[in-house]
Amino acid sequence: MNTINIVSRRGFLERFVSAGALIIGVPVLQQVSGAAEVDDAPFHPSVYLGLEPDGTVVIIAHRSEMGTGIRSVLPMIAADELDADWKRCKVEQAIGDPKYGDQNTDGSCSITNFHTAFREAGATARMMLENSAALKWSVPASECHVKFHEVLHAPSGRKAGFGELVALGIKQLPPKKEELKFKSPSEYRYIGKDMPIIDLEDLCTGRGKFGIDAKMPGMVYASIERPPVFGGKLVSVDDAEARKMRGVQQTVTLDGLKLPYGFQPLGGVAVIADNTWTAMQARKKLKIEWDLGPNAAYESEAYKKQLLDTARKPGKVVRNAGDVDAEFARASKVHEAAYYVPLLAHAPMEPPAAVAEFKDGKVLAYAAVQDPQAAQDIISKTLGIDKKDVTCHVTLLGGGFGRKSKPDYVAEAALLSKKIGKPVKVTWSREDDLHFDYYHSVAGMYMKATTDAKGRPTAWLQRSVFPSIGNMFAPNADYAAGFEMEMGWINVPYDIANQRAENGPVKNHVRIGWLRSVSNIYHAFAVQSFTDELAAAANRDRVEYMLDLLGEPRKMNMKEDGPHLAKAGDKMDQFPLDTARWRRVIEVAAERSGWANKKSSPGHGFGIASHWSFNTYVAAVVEVEVDQRGQLHIHRVDIAADPGQIINPDRVNAQFEGAAVFGTSLTLMGEITAMDGKIQQSNFHNYPVARMSEAPLKTHVHIVASNEAPAGVGEPGVPVMAPAICNAIFAATGKRIRELPVKKTKLA
Repeated sequence: MNTINIVSRRGFLERFVSAGALIIGVPVLQQVSGAAEVDDAPFHPSVYLGLEPDGTVVIIAHRSEMGTGIRSVLPMIAADELDADWKRCKVEQAIGDPKYGDQNTDGSCSITNFHTAFREAGATARMMLENSAALKWSVPASECHVKFHEVLHAPSGRKAGFGELVALGIKQLPPKKEELKFKSPSEYRYIGKDMPIIDLEDLCTGRGKFGIDAKMPGMVYASIERPPVFGGKLVSVDDAEARKMRGVQQTVTLDGLKLPYGFQPLGGVAVIADNTWTAMQARKKLKIEWDLGPNAAYESEAYKKQLLDTARKPGKVVRNAGDVDAEFARASKVHEAAYYVPLLAHAPMEPPAAVAEFKDGKVLAYAAVQDPQAAQDIISKTLGIDKKDVTCHVTLLGGGFGRKSKPDYVAEAALLSKKIGKPVKVTWSREDDLHFDYYHSVAGMYMKATTDAKGRPTAWLQRSVFPSIGNMFAPNADYAAGFEMEMGWINVPYDIANQRAENGPVKNHVRIGWLRSVSNIYHAFAVQSFTDELAAAANRDRVEYMLDLLGEPRKMNMKEDGPHLAKAGDKMDQFPLDTARWRRVIEVAAERSGWANKKSSPGHGFGIASHWSFNTYVAAVVEVEVDQRGQLHIHRVDIAADPGQIINPDRVNAQFEGAAVFGTSLTLMGEITAMDGKIQQSNFHNYPVARMSEAPLKTHVHIVASNEAPAGVGEPGVPVMAPAICNAIFAATGKRIRELPVKKTKLA
């Protein structure tokens, strides 16, 4: 069984210095070099991989594990390229350190951005071992080949294990990048095969260590009462009753937010106690006066009206092709619709948790974080220390969905530790989690089209209005950030001569952040619902109509045809939007679901939706039943996906199966509301997630074989669920749902 070990920086240095290791870095996204802080292997062909004298291959997992399997899959790539025995590989979890490149396990980009890096790590180690064997035997390196954890010299029949070659390997210089030789797909031992994740046994036996399990000697426990309205500030506190409770040590006040907000702690009053339960109970006895600030007037229904009103007015043009206004001026038939998606919460199984110690001007933290470098950054800013003096270890995450890439809770623990001089454990309750989230943005969208005799659009206008994530980092950012527009808005792939996409301004009143699939959620809902509405108006088959709108296969390069198409960081030549691949997932979803032979009838309907996000093409067919009581039953979901090359099919299937349930929860019941600036939801009784009886009864995932570069799989399955479910409900009932969640609509 592979193991995950966390070794202290000091412990590593002690062993590293005594081993006299040679450290060789591999450039990845940015120039990185040096030994892994958590790895004491003496021979390091790359920053991600090392070998020990007993033959153990140590591979660094620099991304966070929250159920996706990434801590297994990236190391698997290196092990395959090295042709190592997976049973003799040990995976070490990296601390936060820029030498590893980007460590933010977010945006479904771990494989996309690091597939090549881990192949290079494995290939580098393999070639250095082959060169070492050649020196050992005084034979040409071309005659030495790695095969399953050994180097073989076929002409003489000699062989050497990896461990035997470590001493010689230390003396080798790594090959240049252009000299690396990679396996062909036919030689893959692990890639493309179902492989169990390395944490499986620990997770199944309760030995897995999560943020809430982290401990430090002498630590105390904190529970924080935060301002009930975003941006509120503390006026006064009476903590007399709280301090009377047995086990309570003291209370500590924390300063409020300052612009720009970023990942700052919210401020408030912390109760410090002997255990978390006592701290939480004593916190209820605090008597606090707040200055609620300007966001105290925020109210969800009024805000919804503001969004939809703004969406019906001209906005900032973010994509323009042809002459939409001229086409509408001569149109005889115009279709219009407005769509609304509310605020959504992440609600991971494990609420935020961290433990930190400030000592001698430095911070040591253990936390469930998606990005330990972001934790280093916000801790250094909050405490006024050098980022290099912050060490952040990463535990397992009990879910994340984007929430734990925002490490405000880690900064809370570090700040409290500095104030009281002890290690501090901060654990958020579920109520804290829902009241003080970085919410997925509420959005209002307006769609308008004019069609020809066959119901095909000749002009298409779309407007989207939502508070931007950018406002957290750039105050007064009233328009959407570029990456938000690139998520399903400026890149609608339909072959329509006249198209315009716009974005309207709006102020935000709560913390806004990314959630699994981000702006794609509401953009796919509007575009794919409106597509279904146009198909229904034309009385055309939905699949045939969608394929017609996509037009002939082509690759869209919007460097020439409008705003940049790909999401930030992607290369247009590697990930152009390919409508042939988009068409294929629609065809596969239709074929595998039996679309052609299934007709909707009263109370029983089928819906389809498709979308492209994180460079992955997805289509979903959903079958629903609405019974006489108006209860919705989702009988079957067929998801077809083309994410390029597959590394571990089992993990890909799991991600799309999970996305079907996650997307169903958001569609049917996901809604965060505010009154007088305060969030009204507090736990799963009023922010429910789909139970077994509400989740899809059967989910079938159909992966389209592809040799294209690997793309994201964690998020792309979510956006198609809302429009596919709502389109199926329309087919079953004739009720068109334009506002989520579905629970607000009476279906019978």
